[in-house]
Amino acid sequence: FLFQLKAQAPGSTEELRCLQVINQQQEGSSLEELISNQSCLKLANTIKAYVATVTESVIRRSAVKEARRSYTNTSEGQVPPKTARKPSAHLTLRPQSLAQDGNSKRFGNLSQSCRHAIVRWEDSTIHSHLQNLTYHDGRLRINQAGKYYVYSQIYFRYPSDGAGTRLSVPQLVQCINWKTTYSQPILLLKGVGTKCWAPEADYGLHALYQGGLFELKAGDELFVSVSSLAIDYNDAAASYFGAFRLDL
Repeated sequence: FLFQLKAQAPGSTEELRCLQVINQQQEGSSLEELISNQSCLKLANTIKAYVATVTESVIRRSAVKEARRSYTNTSEGQVPPKTARKPSAHLTLRPQSLAQDGNSKRFGNLSQSCRHAIVRWEDSTIHSHLQNLTYHDGRLRINQAGKYYVYSQIYFRYPSDGAGTRLSVPQLVQCINWKTTYSQPILLLKGVGTKCWAPEADYGLHALYQGGLFELKAGDELFVSVSSLAIDYNDAAASYFGAFRLDL
């Protein structure tokens, strides 16, 4: 830098002398002796302004590089650790069969009014998703402890085959069960309904929805059971089961 100034102003011995004084100053020492010399003070201010401009330029370029790096990571699907997604799941119903009733015994002693466990849910379709939770064989497993909103809706669809069936009054029951380290599941939520279908209807249709907020621990499991497997699985928007964690 001194060489450049000397080349630009070879006749300015006063400025060169001023630069020598500045160069000889120890770190943290005062430049009060330069204040009386206006030419030297002007040169010192010029150097200060130049350093500030260069520093600002370096900081700006560094910020631009960091912004580009962040945008590239996001566009490539890389999620920063600080923005880890919260646990959530929304499952939709798959075809059930009466032959699967025997599987309900594996879920423990269930309420007599809703003893048929639903063992088939979709977790990776356009209508469903699974995020930081685990699903297996009808059970939704909690991986992170916290307060969870748990919900379910079941769409019951009873066929009407003859006058006797049309006049029947089926009981509709839906249960959300909670499996902990205890041997038997705990009934969390229960929705009930009794409907008398219109005689001229081909099908009796009714949806039961329920939901609630619960404190769950890692390793806990949730599952749904119903009073009958005569439920409609053709409409993914009608029968579903899910949970998501809330930060309260």
